[in-house]
Amino acid sequence: MSYAWWQRGVVYQIYPRSFSDANTDGTGDLRGILARLDYCASLGVDALWLSPIFPSPMADFGYDISDYTNIDPVFGTLGLFDELVAEVRKRGLKLILDFVPNHTSDRHPWFRQARRSRNDPKRNWYLWHDPAAGGGPPNNWLSNFGGSAWEFDEPTGQYYYHAFLKEQPDLNWRNPEVCAALHDVLRFWMRRGVDGFRVDVLWHLIKDDLWRDNPPNPDYRPGQNPLHSQIPLYTTDRPEVQEVVAALRRVTDEFADRILIGEIYLPVERLVAYYGVNLEGVQLPFNFQLLQAPWNARGIAQLIDEYEGKLPSGGWPNWVLGNHDRARIASRVGIDQARVAAMLLLTLRGTPTLYYGDEIGMSNVPIPTDRIQDPFEKRVPGLGLGRDPCRTPMQWDASANAGFSAAQPWLPVSDDYSVVNVQSEDADPESILTLYRRLLALRRAHPALSVGIYEPVATTGHLLAYVREESPERFFVALNFGEDPYELSLETLAGAGRIILSTYLDRDDDPVTSVGLRANEGVIMRLTDRRS
Repeated sequence: MSYAWWQRGVVYQIYPRSFSDANTDGTGDLRGILARLDYCASLGVDALWLSPIFPSPMADFGYDISDYTNIDPVFGTLGLFDELVAEVRKRGLKLILDFVPNHTSDRHPWFRQARRSRNDPKRNWYLWHDPAAGGGPPNNWLSNFGGSAWEFDEPTGQYYYHAFLKEQPDLNWRNPEVCAALHDVLRFWMRRGVDGFRVDVLWHLIKDDLWRDNPPNPDYRPGQNPLHSQIPLYTTDRPEVQEVVAALRRVTDEFADRILIGEIYLPVERLVAYYGVNLEGVQLPFNFQLLQAPWNARGIAQLIDEYEGKLPSGGWPNWVLGNHDRARIASRVGIDQARVAAMLLLTLRGTPTLYYGDEIGMSNVPIPTDRIQDPFEKRVPGLGLGRDPCRTPMQWDASANAGFSAAQPWLPVSDDYSVVNVQSEDADPESILTLYRRLLALRRAHPALSVGIYEPVATTGHLLAYVREESPERFFVALNFGEDPYELSLETLAGAGRIILSTYLDRDDDPVTSVGLRANEGVIMRLTDRRS
């Protein structure tokens, strides 16, 4: 069976503001990414995904776009982008861009025109509504960033809807003109050589056209994110969104070998709907379960089984361990378990996404009050919801500012950068960077570990185990989520095998008939005999 590049490959997410600063203004840029492409290639990943690099007032750091078909001067120019595409190609890599279709900046020419009058031709490109009968917002819909999702526009006497900041008005995806304009954006970038798109907040694109109030959430408790005080029944995951998704897919299918990845924070039973009828939706609806689940073997085993069981026939799985919106894996589970998590991510069936810096064990960085950048944290302070701590500069070496920039970085660098950095870990045969490289090389060399079938192995306690197989190879993966050692017999699997990699990086080609796992250890074993 043949597989697409995005099925065999690994995606590496780069947050451009924080990856590498070449022009010494304290903010990462395209020239900085260009300078680090050899590093990306040396990791063994297959595709680079860039968070937004388009012109923007930066109210939400690029997720408020004022021009969909250009590059923000902070990052570079279109010419520099074309150079980046060419250099990515030379290294055998693919390039994925963020696509933000739910909303624009309030400074986008479309919105500036729309708010001129109620009769403007662009008016219906956004979501406008008269005040409620007694005055005030039309309904109870809430912004993801706190407060009402409605902003009153005094000159025209109506409210406009914004699922996020008021500077990010939502587009009206029920309007065919909006659909056509955003489809052309996709074509623009694919003609420039882009291999695919990660689609921002895909499940938000259609809202209820009867403008009904969202019901209260009976499980909400004070101190939680205020957004969760409601069930977003009428603002997200509307049935009509599936045709919008299918239309986006039809556009990307006009070009060969392109990929659509959907950002969707939904339970598995709803997530899988975004594969679409007959797999005509996005190829990869992002699976964020490893970002959200408690870190224990029994829970992880259950969620893997549930996810595998609910995938539609032919639907390709994917796994995400970190991203620009959630706490880093080393901060969530500790550095020892971060190594186990790396082995899990890169040996499960499906396409993994790796977040920059996780491969060197970067952790969340405390942000002083006067250095906070994230508008979410500024609007909803004190609940630990800010995203700055996981967006800090990449730690390249032990020089000033971790080698990220000659100027003060836009966010502070971690205090541990003199030890936790690419240069020092590159020379350390037992570093987490070495582990990631070994895992990625194994995955690339052995199809069983990338596209092979997944067979869970019954275990108890803190142990998670499974088999990956693609004839003629068969591998056994055992992961210890706990602090106690485990001894696991191989009699029911094969009787014998060779450990080819341990998260401790000290058990190469070790023949065994049982697996002795130390605390916080994961191993990959090549099974030498099939079961009779």
